[in-house]
Amino acid sequence: MAAKPAAAITHLSDLTPPSLERTWLTAPHPTLPIVATCSSDKTVRVYSLTNFRLLSTITGGHKRSVRTCAWKPHVQGESVLATGSFDATVGIWRRWDSYGRGEEGGPGDWGLKSGNDNAGEDDGIENDDVDDEDEEEWRFAVLLDGHDSEVKSVSWSPSGMLLATCSRDKSIWIWEDLDDGDNNFETVAVMQEHAGDVKSVAWHPVEECLASASYDDTIRLWREDIDDWGQVACLKGHEGTVWCIDWEGVDSVPHSHYVSTSLAEQWKTNNALSGPRLISCSDDRTVRLWRKQPKEQQQQPSNMPSIIRPTCTDEIWTEEGVLPSAHDLSIYAVAWSKRTGLLASVGADGRIAVYQEKFANEQQGSSAGEAMEASEDSTTSPSSLQTEWNVIATLDGAHGIYEINHVAWAKRADRGREEGKDEEILVTTADDGSIKVWTLGL
Repeated sequence: MAAKPAAAITHLSDLTPPSLERTWLTAPHPTLPIVATCSSDKTVRVYSLTNFRLLSTITGGHKRSVRTCAWKPHVQGESVLATGSFDATVGIWRRWDSYGRGEEGGPGDWGLKSGNDNAGEDDGIENDDVDDEDEEEWRFAVLLDGHDSEVKSVSWSPSGMLLATCSRDKSIWIWEDLDDGDNNFETVAVMQEHAGDVKSVAWHPVEECLASASYDDTIRLWREDIDDWGQVACLKGHEGTVWCIDWEGVDSVPHSHYVSTSLAEQWKTNNALSGPRLISCSDDRTVRLWRKQPKEQQQQPSNMPSIIRPTCTDEIWTEEGVLPSAHDLSIYAVAWSKRTGLLASVGADGRIAVYQEKFANEQQGSSAGEAMEASEDSTTSPSSLQTEWNVIATLDGAHGIYEINHVAWAKRADRGREEGKDEEILVTTADDGSIKVWTLGL
């Protein structure tokens, strides 16, 4: 097997000041260069990714640790954040993105210079000036009450109209944002099929399909069928608590130095039939990959009246593989980059691991490229679409002796980035309250 290119995980900065208590999760904003971090001190801190400093602290909504948060997508003119707490409630927070503080509006009112080209240590922002005013601008819009125990994960649907929440009470709730101007939410489903604490929920990137992971060692998929939400698949394979799940990007293609256009297009065509894959990590120290099998087109006779055709809502998901071992203890979080297709995982051993997928039959050298090009007009064989995963970078003791609870990919926005490049950073969140930013150099 050809050697993989080595990659280096390099510390870029800490987000400062850190929390003095355990931090659980960091959520990058979908459009602005900011992140929100949840803490055991009952707060959420919002940091800049241009200068890595605290912009505001959200307080007063929860009575216990804030375990999770997620930014609502497709919101114009304001930022909307959902938070989940050990106090069994979910909070919805709002903040206007434009009220004249910044330069020419936009992200400037977060204390970030417009365009971010000049953001950095000398951008003239004083934390004392930012924090008090920003805290006043956060509005606690509504408290969603229904769970009987600690809320572990929250996730917005691709449209932003549905919010999924899960809890230690073994239930998953789906709430609809009525978007009526009065911050009203309606409960549209409560699913209780899991036999244990539900640790994570994640929406499909383009469809209203929800995945959930649990203490019962399973992953379950949920869809709406005739105005009622139900389970369409139960994925079994892990031998311990499934801590986290994440979806593949819809345009993801395995890495290759010599990949032909036809091979990439064939990969995309095949993926379009099955849809994005799902990744999961567990107490069993494995990262597993799952793929939905396309349904047979001729499942039902075309002459059968539609009124008596079965709905056939069950989906067949198979375990596509187990990624190379990279952790010695429980893996708490996994993140799948929607830009590069790289995967990152973190866990109780304090290690960061990064994985890369590439076409398995790729050879090194120009002859491989010539062979690929020669086959442009021929039918791509199934074997040529086989891929393999490799660990391309690891970093031990990323937060010293402390467990790492979460990892996320975010777009790089600081002044050290290379112009014209869509660079990414990794953000890790740990038990000591620290939040660290890393770059990955191939």
